[in-house]
Amino acid sequence: MWKRSTMSAKYTSMYNAEEGEEFRDPENVSLVDKNGLADATTVTSSCNADEEEFNQNFRTCSWQHTAGLMLSEYIVLAIMSFPWSYSVLGLVPGLILTVFVAVTVLYTGLIITDFCERFPHLRNVCDIGQYLLGGGRWAWYATAFCFLANNTLIQGLHVLVGAKYLNTVTNHSICSVGFTAIVAGISMIFSLPRTFSAMSWVGYFSAATMFIAVVLAMVFAGVQGHPDKFDGTPVVFRAFPAEGTSFVDGMSAFLNIVYTFVGQITYPQFISEMKNPREFKKVLWIVTTCEVIIFALAGSIMYVYVGNAYMTGPAFGSLIRKYKIISFSFAIPTIIFVGALYANISAKLVYDQIFKNTRHRYSWTSTSWIFWTLVLFMTWVMAFIIAEVIPFFSDLLSLMSSLFDCWFGFVFWGLAYIRLRKVKYGGHSNLTKWEKLNYGISYFLIATGLYILGPGLYASVQSIINNYKADAYGGVFSCASNGI
Repeated sequence: MWKRSTMSAKYTSMYNAEEGEEFRDPENVSLVDKNGLADATTVTSSCNADEEEFNQNFRTCSWQHTAGLMLSEYIVLAIMSFPWSYSVLGLVPGLILTVFVAVTVLYTGLIITDFCERFPHLRNVCDIGQYLLGGGRWAWYATAFCFLANNTLIQGLHVLVGAKYLNTVTNHSICSVGFTAIVAGISMIFSLPRTFSAMSWVGYFSAATMFIAVVLAMVFAGVQGHPDKFDGTPVVFRAFPAEGTSFVDGMSAFLNIVYTFVGQITYPQFISEMKNPREFKKVLWIVTTCEVIIFALAGSIMYVYVGNAYMTGPAFGSLIRKYKIISFSFAIPTIIFVGALYANISAKLVYDQIFKNTRHRYSWTSTSWIFWTLVLFMTWVMAFIIAEVIPFFSDLLSLMSSLFDCWFGFVFWGLAYIRLRKVKYGGHSNLTKWEKLNYGISYFLIATGLYILGPGLYASVQSIINNYKADAYGGVFSCASNGI
């Protein structure tokens, strides 16, 4: 019953050992090789045997379940930032960057799958961060902080957009703070299930309704006589950026695209709950194909019909009122569910750390439910505060992208590939030409992530400052309407 705690301690000791040291497992030496690496099949079987000693087996997701969760993670509100990004970048650069980011995310996703298969004891991105950054416990906590902050900001984004929706459809019937609290409360209820498989069918529904919302928005943009707030200025779109487009605007638009694609932060946990983790590659190809088609069509069609002068973020705001309400309403499941999914992922990390050496970790006890609910409640309180303190959409996407997607979308997985090849060959000399090319790509991924962190963060912060100076946002905890 307590074997898992012994295994956790054993794996933790691997992080702190020097490369090449031989590890000894008093119960089963064959589990670990001389590089401190666990055999995938042996450890996975051992972990499953441990879990079966508890009341609930958490490795329950088929590839179909995982695809549903992944689609719900990607077919989200941020799609409606693509028209704004294309209005800044121009159609041609916008589409090129869309494909570029999609390819990098697919490539890194395949690396993650191989990495998790090679190191099955690394169950989440924090474990991986500790391993990649030298093995110190500080690296685990640093990664965990970024992980939780990223997820909580996403929750806050969905609470904010939920309040925008309620203000829009009710014509600001109550204080905006009240709407924010309502959305946060409803979202918490949907985040209570403790297994991903229990949430997957809701995920499919969320992805389907958001897809409908996006399709309707594209159709309505084409059939409406003119965009919302039309003042006679012609509807104009550009193939390339307008002359004088600033670095801050261009970088912010690029970061909006990056944010929508980068979701690798959740991949290790999805893989750890799959019945057959190797099928995750199938999920990646399916989901990436859907992403590129939907994102590119939504961005280009809405931009062409709305133009530069009337573009808003999210792009629902560019539709006249009746069309805006219809299409925006189909986004309700996504507003609620995706925030709930990220809350659930955060709660799993915190909960597993609190109860990692106890029977409550895999049991449905009253104590486990109380703490599970308490952790979720705390994340939603923070999300509520974020939604009130940072009342904007596109800039919030850019800020999250520059702070966290640089690590979880690029740097980590460049390091992961390098580590995988080092484990296999022990150096560069034995690499094939293809693997040497992949080595170069890995260094490029690391450089891209660092660029997003440096100049990207500068652009995000400067954009926020510029918009506050222009009085583009409401105040903190304001009752004023934030409808679109």
